[in-house]
Formats: sequence, structure tokens, C-alpha cells
Amino acid sequence: MKVYLTGTGTDGCRTLTAEAAEAIGRAELLIGAKRMLEPYADSGKQLVYLYQAERIAEALRNSPAACAAVLFSGDSGFFSGARNLLPLLDDMDVTVLPGVSSMSAFSAKCGISYENMQFFSLHGVKSNIAVHAKMNPYCFFLLGGDMTAAQVCQRLCEYGLADIQVHIGMNLGYKNETIMHGNPSDFLALPDETLSVLIAVNPDHLRYIPSAIPDADFIRGNIPMTKAEVRCNAVAAMQIHRGGICWDIGCGTGSVSIEAAFCCPDGQVFAFDQNADAVRLTMQNAQKFSCDNITAAAGICPDILHDYPAPNAVFIGGSRGNLPEIFAAVMHKNPHAKVVMTAVSLETLSQATNLFSQFCDEFDAVQIAVTRTKKVGSHTMFDAQNPVYLLSGGFKCNGL
Repeated sequence: MKVYLTGTGTDGCRTLTAEAAEAIGRAELLIGAKRMLEPYADSGKQLVYLYQAERIAEALRNSPAACAAVLFSGDSGFFSGARNLLPLLDDMDVTVLPGVSSMSAFSAKCGISYENMQFFSLHGVKSNIAVHAKMNPYCFFLLGGDMTAAQVCQRLCEYGLADIQVHIGMNLGYKNETIMHGNPSDFLALPDETLSVLIAVNPDHLRYIPSAIPDADFIRGNIPMTKAEVRCNAVAAMQIHRGGICWDIGCGTGSVSIEAAFCCPDGQVFAFDQNADAVRLTMQNAQKFSCDNITAAAGICPDILHDYPAPNAVFIGGSRGNLPEIFAAVMHKNPHAKVVMTAVSLETLSQATNLFSQFCDEFDAVQIAVTRTKKVGSHTMFDAQNPVYLLSGGFKCNGL
């Protein structure tokens, strides 16, 4: 069987490429979602309404047709079902035909070039939104499922981005197409609409990954905080993946969580503290720094760790005397996790050294001694801080 995986653009027949129209004309069998096949109801071709990859592959194998076309909205290479279907058809003669994506169509309608745009699909998932809008000049969000345009705008407002510009497109290519421009706060009451896209434009986006953020920039209170000079070294030692899962145990003000969140904009940071005030403070700082990829929870570690996804990287800033149990819990979740912790007392350093030796193939211990300056009258004097030990290591594959 000859099979064409065909992108139909934003408006079916009107936005087909000539090559795609020729392939559809040649096909005896058309497969796709109902709205994709509606224009061909009177074509005399066999129409099969399916969108699940496995069921489409089964229908193709059971069909006597010599030529078939599977129709996808937009572009077959842009967040399309063609990606999942293609590997299932390795025994067939398959040609993938591109279409006009919603991204290129909507960018053209808004007069926005997309060379520097980042693309994210929120179909059926609740994804990171604000942190991407904070770190990029242009973000294209393909909406649907659990996230509506109004919910995206609500998230942007909650995380300090109420003044950026957004462009919203609904039902692109249809008779009821609607395009709106403004700030996120303008669209909090928009009706739910499945076929929506949104472009966020942030001229004041971050042009670097924040590290050693000044201590004074954080909302503080009476909660302990890992200071800037130690924090930046700790986050660097965690070797955080862009899409990684991080744990911040004993999060305090959440300063480590914030810097970790900027290192994993496609991932998640889970912050834990026994003190409910620390958890609230962490979330306040998450909102201040537009890090909506942080989730904070109050409870005793390791008891609450079992309910969260396995981490790639872990920072232990406080253990409340449960350090051995925390090490064991992390190892149980992911034997290959990278673990970093700080120690300020000899007793904690001794216990940590023994645990890293027990659990890790190898580990490093570094003493960080920071001396800051302060004004005393007309003079600038040096003010030595307490030394901090920074330990980091990776777990053995076989645990204990």
C-alpha cells in the first residue's frame, strides 16, 4: 500500500499544498479526525474516522486499498500525530507531506517573524508557561485539552508577567476565526475554546541563566537561605538537565529552587520543607521570579518524598536529623541521581562524608570560604562569613 501522511494546514482544502491535494486525489482511502474528512464527504472515497496511531495503522493493514492518505491538521512535522504513526508503518511505502502549520499561519497574521520563537504544545497537559515566557523573546503555545488561553493568561499574571504582550488566535481558518492582541490581564475571562494558539512576546526576557542571584532580591522573612556564593556552586554541581526533575530538600526561602528552575525550564523542581512558612515563602519567590515549574510541599522528609517523581538531581539544604533516611529514599527513587548538600558543622560534615562514601561511587567535598565587604564609617572593611562545606556525588548503581 502507498500511504501519504498529509498535513492539511489550518483550513483543510483551502490551505493544502498542490502536492498534498494531488496525493488526496489519488487516494482511495482517507483516514483522519472527523473535521479533517468533512470536506470529502461527497468524494466517493472510503472515509475512516480515526486519530489514534495504533488504530490507524491497523485500519491501513486491514484495507484492500492500494493508496491511502492520513490527514492531519496543520503541518505533519509540527506537534502532529504523524510522529507517532510513522514508526508503525515501517513495512509500507510512506511519504510524509508537510502543510501550513498553525504557528506559521498565525505568525503571519500577527506580522511576527518566528526565527527566535520557542514552540510548546499544551495539548492535554499542564506545562511550564511563565518560565518559558520569562526566558524567551517569543513563545508559541499550541493550546487545547486542559489549558485554555484564559488559563495561560491567568498563569502569566500570577507569575509576574501581566505586562507582556500576547496574541491569541481561535479557530484559525474557520468562519468564526478570532484574533486578539493585548496583555494577559485583558483575557482572563475568555470563553473556553479548544482550537486556540497563543504567542507571548517579552521584550524584557532573560538573556542569561540566572546564577548567584543577589540575596537581597529574594523575599526573605525569618527563614534560612543558602547564600549566593554557595548557591551558585551547589546548582552547578547538580548538573541539571534542561528537562530534568530536581528535588530541593529543606528549601528554606527557595533560593536554590529558583536557580535550579531556570536550569530546567522543560522540567520540574519539587521543593520540600518541614516549615509551612518556608513552603509559602518558596512559592512567593517562585511567583516573583516567574518560575511556574516549581512545586513546594510541607512535610517531613523522607516521609513525603515517596509521592513525587524520581529526581535526576537533589540538593539537601536541611535534613532535620534524617539524613541517612533521606539518602536511602533518594537512592530508592533513582540510583543514578546526582546529590549535592551543604554542611556548616563538623558533625554534619562527618555524617555526610560517611553517607556519601557509603552510597556513592565517588564524591567531592569542597570548602567555600566567603569574605564580603561592609562599610564601617568612611572605610570599607572585609567581613568573613562562616565556611561552608559543599559535598556532591552520584549513587552507586547497586545501592548499598
